Amino acid sequence: MADSTLNLPFDAEAMLEGLRPWVECESPTFDAAAVGRMMDLAGRDLALAGARVERIPGRMGFGDCIRARFPHPAGETAPGILVMAHLDTVHPIGTLAKLPWRRDGGTCYGPGIFDMKGGTFLALEAMRQVLRAGLATPLPVTFLLTSDEEVGSPSTRDLIEAEARRARYVLVPEPARPDGGVVTGRYAIARFKLRTTGRPSHAGITLGEGRSAIREMCRQVLAIEAMTTEDCTFSAGVIHGGQWVNCVATHCDAEVLSMAKRQEDLDAGVARMLALQSSAPDVTLAVTRGVTRPVWEADAGTKALYEVANGLAGKLGFAIPPQSSGGGSDGNFTGALGIPTLDGLGVAGAMAHTLQEHIAVGSLVPRARLFAGLLTTLS
Repeated sequence: MADSTLNLPFDAEAMLEGLRPWVECESPTFDAAAVGRMMDLAGRDLALAGARVERIPGRMGFGDCIRARFPHPAGETAPGILVMAHLDTVHPIGTLAKLPWRRDGGTCYGPGIFDMKGGTFLALEAMRQVLRAGLATPLPVTFLLTSDEEVGSPSTRDLIEAEARRARYVLVPEPARPDGGVVTGRYAIARFKLRTTGRPSHAGITLGEGRSAIREMCRQVLAIEAMTTEDCTFSAGVIHGGQWVNCVATHCDAEVLSMAKRQEDLDAGVARMLALQSSAPDVTLAVTRGVTRPVWEADAGTKALYEVANGLAGKLGFAIPPQSSGGGSDGNFTGALGIPTLDGLGVAGAMAHTLQEHIAVGSLVPRARLFAGLLTTLS
């Protein structure tokens, strides 16, 4: 990393000013129009930074994506650096009223600010400062911003993998780890949809004639979560059942997430889920496998990429210990393809997916410098 990169004029206050409109543009995954408004903001900022911006139509009911290529002497499409990020969040419209943009000393709050609008903006700011300083990136740089990562990227996995296969490196500005570290591997993840179907009856007059789908689903959830071991975890995160309190429920639906450090453990967990049977007479259970993220284990390419980043961080005066992480990202896909991938390059903070989500303002500048160093060093 050249001294000129070390001295780029990053300014935390200016970065917060640019980030605020992104955070205040609510963009829950399941609201394609809202995600589209967020893509409008990011696309404009990328265009102002000098990128050629393409809008890629969404599918399966999800929002559009953006691909932004920066001019380069080798050509925009030559193998280079892919900055891979998502702009959808888990926060529904209206969260901003409960979690408004707020600065409290060295902490800044807002929906999606940590996961992962802060990191995505940080990466853009790094590229912008590199270009403003007239510095060269040895490789072409492409940003791919997607719309459905928070639900497992069902509509964008093919796009992500196709773009990654054209790249030499993938940088993912997902949140930094609690110790400031970065991610060089992620666990395998599978999602499941469950439906129990019972028999309706009047809950007051003929209760005994009914067979409750809710009751059976409750039994299943307890049994499923009890399957959790150190090797493979199971958790139910969504349950919907019934329509009228005075009617024994005919249907109940649930969603379950399973996670494992090794692919073979996840495969065994998948087999257990698909083999589940109803425990009650006259009630049926259907289990459907949903989106899966493959295990990503650091190979030689990712380890070498990490060493470059670690050397840069050392020059900047901080540490970025590597770790394999629970919680999926689109880095699962690119890392599993064998493309050198470094994740967790985003901003420091905490409480993702909650009404206390926040970033550490003091991490913006050093981590932006690290990102800029990678852009100007990787070759």
